[in-house]
Amino acid sequence: MRTKIVAGNWKMYKTLPEAVSLINELKSHVLPDKSVEVIIAPAFVNLHQAVTLLNDFPISVAAQNMHFADQGAYTGEISADMLIAIGVNNVILGHSERRAYFNETDEILQKKAEKAYEKGMLNIFCVGENLEERNTGKHFEIVKNQLTKSLFNLPIEAYKKIVIAYEPVWAIGTGQTATPDQAQEMHQFIRKTLSKKYGADLANHVRILYGGSVKPGNAAEIFSKPDVDGGLIGGASLNAKEFNAIIEAAKS
Repeated sequence: MRTKIVAGNWKMYKTLPEAVSLINELKSHVLPDKSVEVIIAPAFVNLHQAVTLLNDFPISVAAQNMHFADQGAYTGEISADMLIAIGVNNVILGHSERRAYFNETDEILQKKAEKAYEKGMLNIFCVGENLEERNTGKHFEIVKNQLTKSLFNLPIEAYKKIVIAYEPVWAIGTGQTATPDQAQEMHQFIRKTLSKKYGADLANHVRILYGGSVKPGNAAEIFSKPDVDGGLIGGASLNAKEFNAIIEAAKS
């Protein structure tokens, strides 16, 4: 049985004092449960403090991005070794906002995925289509290409630390949400695509999260689908009570 994950992507929100306050709120609300893994991804400047505050608490910390090089003249970038040195062993890669606003291509993301594997990091890898691609029926093709071009060069062992997050771009921050059936349909397609490349056993073990306007009111229904293994949560992860309600929905 696949253990569900609820991961909170804080994006470019929360100063250090605000991040500390939210983490302390989470520690007072979240009840540890082995059936759900909880991860938060604060901004880079807040990662070290987050690790310190959660050292003895079952919430893991992830970075929202990283560079594929170990070091070098890459002004403003952060390497995997820098993250690992402060206790961050998880990273979100390929988020649609990174693809759209910072021109991250499948080729760049392939290098980043390779680096995450090399360094033994948990890689929450995002895929998903925009509204035009959905409306023109290209959504399956788009997601397949994103998987193939960025992850399918990796050996089967790499998938022990790969979590795939399906995030329909048209549902991120818009208030729109894929229906539970739409989410299930794409998650099932992703699992079948993995199966064709790596075999059914691996495909059945990889966890696939849904991301896109998940809220306490819709989380339970989305998470109840057989191929949905939790969520990558945006706005609702910035509120301790809402985030905890989503975590509780994943337990049911």
